[in-house]
Amino acid sequence: MKANAYRLTASTGIHKGDRDYQQDQVTVLSHPRVKGCLLAVLADGMGGRSGGRKASDQVMMTARQLFERYDPATDDPQVMLKQLLNEAHTVIKLIAISSEQEPHSTIAAFLLNPAGDCYWIHAGDSRIYHFRGNQLVKRTLDHSYVQLLVDRGEITPEQAQNHPKSNILVSCLGSDNAPSISLHHIPQMNAGDILMACSDGVWHYFNDIELGDVLSTLAPREASEFLIEKARARARGAGDNLSMVVVKFEPLPE
Repeated sequence: MKANAYRLTASTGIHKGDRDYQQDQVTVLSHPRVKGCLLAVLADGMGGRSGGRKASDQVMMTARQLFERYDPATDDPQVMLKQLLNEAHTVIKLIAISSEQEPHSTIAAFLLNPAGDCYWIHAGDSRIYHFRGNQLVKRTLDHSYVQLLVDRGEITPEQAQNHPKSNILVSCLGSDNAPSISLHHIPQMNAGDILMACSDGVWHYFNDIELGDVLSTLAPREASEFLIEKARARARGAGDNLSMVVVKFEPLPE
C-alpha cells in the first residue's frame, strides 16, 4: 500500500464558551467540481458583539467566493490563499469605516489539493497543527506579543501560555497595517496525518502532546467534542469562544 493512500474524515466544532455571543466561525468546504479538493477556514472575530461577528463572517464569505472559482489544475494555491487574506482584510477595514466599529479577525486556513499536497496560511493567533500519528510535525507561530518575547528568548513557550498579555496580537485582519502573512507548504499528505485548525479558546488549554494523543486516538467528531468539553472545564467559567476543525487522513484498508 502506498504511504499516501488514504480517505479523508473531517469535523468542525464550535461553542460560545463563557461569552455572551459567538464571534468565531469555522467551515470545511468541499470543492464543487474537483473531488479530493477541500478548504478549511477558521476565523476568530474581535471588536464588540456585532463587529467581531461581521469580521469573521466576511472571512467565510470571501473564502466561499474564491474557492468556488479556484481551479487546482491551473491556479496557484498560494496566490488564492493570499488573495483570501488580503480581500477579507480590505473589506473588514471598509466595514470599520461604514459602521464606526472596530472589527478585526484572525484567519487560519488550509487548502488540500487532489494531488495530496497542502498549503496553509494564517494571521493572528488562531493556529494550524500538522500531526503524523500523535507526533507534532509543525504548527503555526502566533502573530502575538508573547510570541515576540519567545522569539527574543525573554520567556519560554510554557511561560507564554499563561502570560497576562497573551491576548495581544501584533497582526490580524482589519488592523491599520497590512497583516503578516505566514504560508506553509506540505508536499504530500500521508495516511496517518492529521490537520487541525483552532482558535485560542481551544489551544490555550492544551500542550502539543495532549493534542497529539487526543487527535490520533479519536475520530474527528469525537476529538472535537472532547477537546471543547475539556477546554471548557479547564477554563473554569472564564473561557473564550471555541472553534476548531479536524481533518484526518485515514489509512485505507488493505
